[in-house]
Amino acid sequence: MYNPLVIRIGELAKRAGVSPELLRAWERRYGLLAPARSDGGFRLYAVEDVARIRRMRELIDGGVSAAEAAAIAGGALPAGAPAAGTTVPAELTEALSTALYALDETAAHATIDRILAAVTLETFVADVVLPILRDVGERWARKATTVGHEHFATTVLRGRLLGLARGWDHGSGPRVALACLPGELHDVGLVAFGILLWRDGSRILYFGQDTPLDILVDVARRERCALAVVASIDPSRFAEHAPELRKAARAMPIAIGGAGANADIAKRTGTRLLAADPRTAAREIAFSHS
Repeated sequence: MYNPLVIRIGELAKRAGVSPELLRAWERRYGLLAPARSDGGFRLYAVEDVARIRRMRELIDGGVSAAEAAAIAGGALPAGAPAAGTTVPAELTEALSTALYALDETAAHATIDRILAAVTLETFVADVVLPILRDVGERWARKATTVGHEHFATTVLRGRLLGLARGWDHGSGPRVALACLPGELHDVGLVAFGILLWRDGSRILYFGQDTPLDILVDVARRERCALAVVASIDPSRFAEHAPELRKAARAMPIAIGGAGANADIAKRTGTRLLAADPRTAAREIAFSHS
């Protein structure tokens, strides 16, 4: 007899407006759903699960990470908890920028502590760290500040991000390898991107600066990574290593990112060009591997 309180995964997916594959991924990664099993082994869901899935999708569409959206939709976090779309108080962003340009490490870390107490990690990375890094780089390029200031700000933020990234290799999501092209030493943007990707459900295998592509591919394949992301801020570095990238892309899925990546290089090498916005790029990767 048909039980209106119990529905199969196909019907749940149809009512909630998502694919069955995505439902299974959310169930596996975040424990959002706890289906019963029919005598034949089929997953059986409650009608209430439709609202839970719709709520999670609404949160994600509003900029909340998948992990946090699942916690809110599942009741583990209150709906009023800080979300990835939360606006950082302007005075805190200004205070952090001032501390970095003043070479005041103590004040910088104290301000970061205040920001992290007010908003989520995703918001801190996307709306504080990345804009400050861009501003520092632009000021240095037009000689409005010194290379010393640029190095100081990058070192402080990179160190803090790596501390926050502890544990990003754990979980049940797909594994993604991250590396800079050979000769590329600017990796703080890649660390920030890795944190956003991790918070959207991926596990991170981080190689960092100046990584030979043959080593990257060999280890990433051995560790069964779903994707390898290669980054550089220099277009000429991508052009220089285009033959190696093309060979790597024949061995496994490769995506390219950073200020030096462009559509022409992606086409020439058979790689995937990531969105310029790191938050968007992270979400696209998370959904494509759900």
